[in-house]
Amino acid sequence: QVQLVESGGDLVQAGGSLRLSCAASGSIFSIDNMAWHRQAPGKQRELVAVITSGGRTNYGDFVKGRFTISRDNAKNTVYLQMNSLKPEDTAVYYCNAVIRTTISLSHLSYWGQGTQVTVSS
Repeated sequence: QVQLVESGGDLVQAGGSLRLSCAASGSIFSIDNMAWHRQAPGKQRELVAVITSGGRTNYGDFVKGRFTISRDNAKNTVYLQMNSLKPEDTAVYYCNAVIRTTISLSHLSYWGQGTQVTVSS
């Protein structure tokens, strides 16, 4: 079994910063892509940022240099540093990772439970 546990969501004023963390644990053989997605009320889930095992990154167009995704492979952890937050960034942020477990070497996608980010104006 694999678990992804997010932390770091909070209420913050516009212009502020937050750092989200997501730690993967369990019977992990290797982790491929790790990503952050978000879902605002009444909207579809959207990709915020993704990072490959080699450190390549890609971001949603709306990020525009405000967010930075990083990972610590030794800790099986991915981070999302969010700066210059706007009220429209308010959403539940979900961690996602493609993982090969020691039980099955298939690449499977796992999701965390989500962490709430609220940005007040």
